[in-house]
Amino acid sequence: MPERAIEEYRVSEEPFYLSVGGEVELFEAAHAARLPVMLKGPTGCGKTRFVEHMAWRLRRPLITVACHEDLSSTDLVGRFLLEGEETVWHDGPLTAAVRHGAICYLDEVVEARKDTIVIIHPLTDDRRRLPVEKRGTILDAPPDFLLVVSYNPGYQSVLKDLKQSTRQRFVSIEFDYPPPEMEIEIVRREGGVDVGTARDLVQIGGKIRNLRGHGLEEGVSTRLLIYAAQLIARGIAPTRAAEVALCSPITDDRELQRSIREIVTTVI
Repeated sequence: MPERAIEEYRVSEEPFYLSVGGEVELFEAAHAARLPVMLKGPTGCGKTRFVEHMAWRLRRPLITVACHEDLSSTDLVGRFLLEGEETVWHDGPLTAAVRHGAICYLDEVVEARKDTIVIIHPLTDDRRRLPVEKRGTILDAPPDFLLVVSYNPGYQSVLKDLKQSTRQRFVSIEFDYPPPEMEIEIVRREGGVDVGTARDLVQIGGKIRNLRGHGLEEGVSTRLLIYAAQLIARGIAPTRAAEVALCSPITDDRELQRSIREIVTTVI
């Protein structure tokens, strides 16, 4: 990846983020100490936004990989491709991040195959190096390179979890939904609504989250509250916005959907 291409991965404008519990200082310290970082927390609670904010704050390019079960080590490291009559090497996202001292963010890392995850191990200890076997070379990570992974512990099972041999290579920062007053400010600003509407949505979100353990696997995310606010800001009736953003996406269970609708009509 040429230098001008890596510049496309820089976060040019400050992403809006409200620090909840010293996570900014922890991340900065980990970056300075060259320690890989694991972000743990429920879906839509701000993990990705936090990484974007930190990339902007540290002035480093951010290369994000959405992990999935078909993700191979070749997808991460790179491959030879035929171009015309020549075979040309193309860096994968992990190799490009190492080569240019970027932040490499593996989102929902447990979705990747276990044999793929092993490739990151040499980057997460004092070696900080990446073997590129197909080229017979080893890349040493520069000081600015940082590996960040995230996952949602609430959805993991025995078959889909990080091995201890991987987990214990990271420092871990735990995330949860923001406190109500902070979440109101986030929804107000990101959703483009007034404080009263944001407060109603956050109150609805809190009540829906109380249904966890009563048939609901996970509560409504801050992201979905923002989606509902954005719809309301564009003229959609609040109850309809809540239906399509807060009710339908999180469950197909008719009884749970009815309970959520009751919460919505009680608050709004």
